[in-house]
Parts: sequence; structure tokens; C-alpha cells
Amino acid sequence: MMEMMLVCVSTGVDSIDLIQPDSKVVQPGQSLTISCQVSGYSLTDGSYGTGWIKTARRKTNGLDFSSVGSSIIYYSESVKNRFIISRDNSRQQLYLQMNSLRAEDSAVYY
Repeated sequence: MMEMMLVCVSTGVDSIDLIQPDSKVVQPGQSLTISCQVSGYSLTDGSYGTGWIKTARRKTNGLDFSSVGSSIIYYSESVKNRFIISRDNSRQQLYLQMNSLRAEDSAVYY
């Protein structure tokens, strides 16, 4: 069993609301999509960056994936071809789709 705590972060904004669902527990091999509702700025505004960051319990350094601005997305080898960051500009939603989850994916996602 894996526990996922979900938190979405944004940089460079003074007044925003980031709304997301409660933590989830899934089994290895399953998929999970998490979302973050953004208000206070537009996801299409290149002045701001919004993305997902993974913080594992016993690992305090390194990014496995992130999204910066409107078009730059980075995936580490450990999540490449399994995790997908996307967004729906009309709904102001940011998504992280995680497929074929592994025990080592258990973490807090910011």
C-alpha cells in the first residue's frame, strides 16, 4: 500500500488559491491522477510557474519531475514514460497522471 499526500505549489504569486483533493492510498501497479485547482492568476501567463514536486520520506534532495511556466516540463528517468504533467487552461486545473506506480513512488507530492 502506498500513501500519497497531495500539495500543489506555485511561484511568484502573492494571492492565490490552490485547491486539491485529500491524500490517496493506492496499490503498486495502479494508476492515480491528482489535480490542483488554481485561481488568482492564469495558467497561460508565462510570468508564473506552477508544477508538481515529489518529496520522499527518506530522500530530501532531487526532483523527479517538475513543470515550470507554460511549456517546460522535466521528467527524471525514474518517472519518464510513467508520469504525465498536463493542464486544462479553460478550467484552471493542473494534473499529474501517475501510471504503473511503484513502492518507491510513495511520497508527498507538492
